[in-house]
Amino acid sequence: MIDFPDAVPGRYWERLDDGRVRCDVCPRRCVLRDGQRGLCFVRAAQDGGIVLTTYGRSSGFCIDPIEKKPLNHFLPGTPVLSFGTAGCNLTCKFCQNWDISKAREMDRLQDAASPEAIAEAAVRSGCRSVAFTYNDPVIFLEYAVDAAKACHARDIRTVAVTAGYVLPEARAEFFGHMDAANVDLKGFTEDFYHTLCTGHLEPVKDTLVYLKQETSVWFEITTLLIPGQNDSDAQIDAMTDWLVNAVGPDVPLHFTAFHPDYRMRDIPATPAATLTRARDIARRNGVRYCYTGNVHDPVGGSTFCHACGTVLIERDWYELGRVAVGSDGRCPTCGMVCAGVFEDEPGTWGRHRQPVRLASPIKPAPSGAPGHR
Repeated sequence: MIDFPDAVPGRYWERLDDGRVRCDVCPRRCVLRDGQRGLCFVRAAQDGGIVLTTYGRSSGFCIDPIEKKPLNHFLPGTPVLSFGTAGCNLTCKFCQNWDISKAREMDRLQDAASPEAIAEAAVRSGCRSVAFTYNDPVIFLEYAVDAAKACHARDIRTVAVTAGYVLPEARAEFFGHMDAANVDLKGFTEDFYHTLCTGHLEPVKDTLVYLKQETSVWFEITTLLIPGQNDSDAQIDAMTDWLVNAVGPDVPLHFTAFHPDYRMRDIPATPAATLTRARDIARRNGVRYCYTGNVHDPVGGSTFCHACGTVLIERDWYELGRVAVGSDGRCPTCGMVCAGVFEDEPGTWGRHRQPVRLASPIKPAPSGAPGHR
């Protein structure tokens, strides 16, 4: 039997009649005997229960622009302290962060940090928020929730970058501590999820509807368009039509470009024209804020008033240009409200990334951060 000496007790599990335990965090519901790990690799069975084996350990910390999450309508221009652990509860063959999310080596987790240390690091570095990202935070729920509580105590917002593959009870606790989220809607057919992710589409749709109807979490959606897999007009049309009807026209949608990686190196990179075509379909279906990502496209990256077309936020990659929207979200031309979480003075962090070690002093964000124009 394997012992996990540094593990902490997990939540959301059930002991079965045959002595095994079932993890109830995500729809996989892994059934385990003592010493076995779930598919995510970080939740394991020990002493008749489930433990989290990566609590307090990270694969690294970095200060990013909030737009990199991507979140275009949540505190634009501000820096966010980002970190992840290891493992994932999906097995996406196209994973763009596979070296972290598919990691099976605990020695990758070299940065140890308590929830309080994370919050303190965010304060010292001038970050307005902390993002649980790089791998899916639902699998390290206990750590993410404790870190979120510590952040809120220091007036730091919290962001989840997730595939939304989580069961209802765990979902309620997890998102109950988040201020914003970006949810990966990886495709819009069951076959896509089954074949390329060994998962299911419906739980992700349920999460999106839950976020809209049951929470105050600001959320945006990302779909990585993969040539020949999920980029057909029919699939994009069906997906965006469903989104407008299920979560409304104001939820921002990001179409991002795939590049050959992990187990899909034989698929070509997504042409920029594919992203533009997808954006056009989404806008025709009523999506008010649709963006292109992983390509240089200032038009596809900027925010426009959905009523009159005025440029509200200019973006070139992650650099902000003219910002014409304030904390009330109103267009200066027609007065229509742009949905989001804005401030009167946007941040000035820009496009650069700054790796940090929590054990070392953190260089403050540029003058004015969380930045003022």
